[in-house]
Amino acid sequence: MLFRSYVFHSAGQDTARGSVLQKAGRPHAKMLEGFDMNSTSNNNDLLIRSIEARDAHEVSLLIEQLGYQRAADGVLAWIERINLDPTSQIAFVACLRNEVIGWIEISIERRLQTPPFALIGGLVIKDEVRGRGIGRELCQHAEAWSWNQGVDTLRVTSRSTRPDAHRFYLRDGYREVRS
Repeated sequence: MLFRSYVFHSAGQDTARGSVLQKAGRPHAKMLEGFDMNSTSNNNDLLIRSIEARDAHEVSLLIEQLGYQRAADGVLAWIERINLDPTSQIAFVACLRNEVIGWIEISIERRLQTPPFALIGGLVIKDEVRGRGIGRELCQHAEAWSWNQGVDTLRVTSRSTRPDAHRFYLRDGYREVRS
C-alpha cells in the first residue's frame, strides 16, 4: 500500500511541525504496468519525461516562479549529478508542444528512525497552464517511480504560505492524520 503524506509547515519554520495529510492506496494501476519514465498523456499531447540537460534554462525560470533563485548553470550541474544515479533521486518535466511547463523532483530518504520513504522536493506548474491536471500527472509519475524503487511511502512538504499547494493535495484525496 502506498501512502502519500503531506506535511504542512508553519511560515518560517524549518522543522516538520504542522498538519500531516495522508492518502492511502497504490499508484494508479496504469502507471505501474510497464511504467515508462517518458510517456505521453491523454492531456492535450502532454509529454512527461525525465529531466535532461536541455531543460536547465526553462526549469530555472520555473524555480523563480516558486520564489527561489537558481541559475541555469546550477540547474544543469544538478541534472548531471542526479542522472548518475536515477535510483535515489529523479526529476520529471511536463512538456507541452516542446515547452517545459512543469517539473517534479523526488528523492528516496533513508533515515535511522523510519523506513525509507520518497520525498517530493518540489513541484511547480507554469502559472498559465495550472488547473489542467498536469500537477496530478506529475505526481502519478512520482508515485510510480517511488513504487518501482521499492518504497511504499511518498511525502511532500510545503509552507503554510502556499495555500494553493495545500488545496491541491487536499483535492487529490489527502486527509489529515496524526504525525
